Amino acid sequence: MKILVIGDSCIDVYVYGHCSRMCPDAPVPIMIPEYTLQYPGMAGNVVRNINALGIETDILTNKEQIEKTRYVDSKTNHMFIRVDTGEESIARINGIEKINFKEYDAVVISDYCKGFLEEDDIRYIAENSNYTFLDTKKTIKDDFVNSINFIKINENEYNKCKNTISEEIQKKIIVTLGGKGCVYQNKIYSVKKVDVKDNTGAGDSFLSGLVVKFCQTQNIEEAIKYANKCATYVVQKKGTTTINPHEIL
Repeated sequence: MKILVIGDSCIDVYVYGHCSRMCPDAPVPIMIPEYTLQYPGMAGNVVRNINALGIETDILTNKEQIEKTRYVDSKTNHMFIRVDTGEESIARINGIEKINFKEYDAVVISDYCKGFLEEDDIRYIAENSNYTFLDTKKTIKDDFVNSINFIKINENEYNKCKNTISEEIQKKIIVTLGGKGCVYQNKIYSVKKVDVKDNTGAGDSFLSGLVVKFCQTQNIEEAIKYANKCATYVVQKKGTTTINPHEIL
């Protein structure tokens, strides 16, 4: 099996430290940094998770570097602030017509709407791929998702488009509901309640598990159940954590 991931990527930076007093000249805590961790984020995190499941993966992503730096209390895992840099200079994907999409069992579009992919690019990818999975921050419209096989969006994103898309597109959409699981074609796939430590990357993990399991089984219900397990696993860990297939089993 071989999967291609296309989309915006970043570096997730976590600065962990401790706080024991307030700033005397502003009503904010003073943080003393202790250590820093870095991980590939956004589309890069999708690749990390698919690789963690043992699947060969290629990626097409922006060359410009985006950084999301989170300042986090190391004891409570409370995030004080996130500082993003580099989003303003992302160039659009180039040379997409040279890619042989049929070489891949599936193509994953991880579109964080930073400028790397336009609607026409998403349409072209879907029209030329075996199977296409879309996770996008764009508002869903029939004209650019007609050839997409499955669309994964969260509840807020779905509410923006549910009244304007066709019934045929509705059938392709998997809506993630956080701690309530997800819904697909009016069926709710629930998850067990767990102690959530960090939601970062939960959607990427869900998408990765969904794609891999579907390619293995050609069964979307089995894929959704597995994707729920993947997301449930990572939210119990600190930081941008990858799926551990052995622990999930």
